[in-house]
Amino acid sequence: MADLGRRHRLREEIPMSAFALVDGNSFYASCERVFRPDLIGKPIVVLSNNDGCVVAASAEAKALGLKMFGPYFEIADQCREYGVTVFSSNYALYGDMSRRMMAILADFAPRQEIYSIDECFLQLDGLEDKQERARAMRENIWRRIGIPACVGIGPSKTLAKLANHLAKKHAEHGGVFSWEGRPEPEIDALLAAIPVGKVWGVGPRLAPRLAEELEITSALELKRADPRLIQRSFGVTLERTARELAGVSCLALADIAPPRQQIISSRSFGEKAARLETLASAVSFHVAHAAEKLRAQQSVASLIAISIRTSPHQEDPYRGYTVIPLSPATDDTLALTRAALNGLRQIFRPGRRYLKAGIVLLELAPRALRQTDLFSEPVDPRRAQLMKTLDAINQAHGRGKIKLASEALTADWEMRKDQRSPCYTTDIRQLLEVR
Repeated sequence: MADLGRRHRLREEIPMSAFALVDGNSFYASCERVFRPDLIGKPIVVLSNNDGCVVAASAEAKALGLKMFGPYFEIADQCREYGVTVFSSNYALYGDMSRRMMAILADFAPRQEIYSIDECFLQLDGLEDKQERARAMRENIWRRIGIPACVGIGPSKTLAKLANHLAKKHAEHGGVFSWEGRPEPEIDALLAAIPVGKVWGVGPRLAPRLAEELEITSALELKRADPRLIQRSFGVTLERTARELAGVSCLALADIAPPRQQIISSRSFGEKAARLETLASAVSFHVAHAAEKLRAQQSVASLIAISIRTSPHQEDPYRGYTVIPLSPATDDTLALTRAALNGLRQIFRPGRRYLKAGIVLLELAPRALRQTDLFSEPVDPRRAQLMKTLDAINQAHGRGKIKLASEALTADWEMRKDQRSPCYTTDIRQLLEVR
């Protein structure tokens, strides 16, 4: 009780923060429905790359009891039986719809942290009528881009996340739930009904340990736990989560995402590939994709890893992997591709049928702090300008408008996307026609 009293005094001494977590409901499925209003109220599932697994589903599809995040072939018959509409992933469409949604939400708060493609935090400190503002957010998103959303409001990011969960789960809240103004007994009753594994930062990995070691099974029990004991047993990150559940804001809003420490680009093939040219085309594509991200965060890479593998389910499976040093560190697509193709030739084994290829850029550092090498040729400023021009053209006219010849050796490796919808908002040739 003494610790609980100290925590209440702490909350009184620290100015209360206010966060909103806005989340697009069944985002991928909702994006498809914007351009297919005939599917409103009908079940939809969206598949992963190569139409392999179910990665998203509408509420109607979930209500049918379809297995999520498993192989699509396992539920394909059920989808046909129940009349479920199936889409291949259309990341160009989803990314553009996300950009539009985040731009709308940026007008409602002075600070915004984009957390994922369909979620963002907004800081509402000092703003009045927070719940009315949240309802205006939902209305604007729905009216302007046709995406349904829910909003959770709380004094910490963790509580805002749980508030969003309650807004989705309980329709009587009208898509908006706030902890503000609710009496402590009501808050505790709601937290007691939430399994600890549902708490942001806990998840299914830590939940069993919490139950076994500390008999903590609900969000309320984690809130009431001694933070010092949590820190000793589980570390400072989970201690902060426990404090956040008690209403003490420990996680600040991040205006800018921290630069990646590594950049990965890989993908399974639509059909197994046996030729070196096919793998070279795929690897070149992945290098170009990763290099664009590398330049966007103004970093350079000192290492590039290349991997290829056959199916793990066949006899005598093979996985080739090598790391090539880059001297000096670079963000140049041409230099990265040359190194990657050299690595590919080292690990390629003729006579095998490969299922996947990819690359990883490692040991990333800020471009401004690039370490020079006395024995390497100096960086040519004209190449930096070439990369800048390449990025500008591809951003203005669509990714891949200009690419290396090695990317175009063959298209045999490209992923399966038999049921992908048109790129309604990013490709002028695929604009929706109204007749």
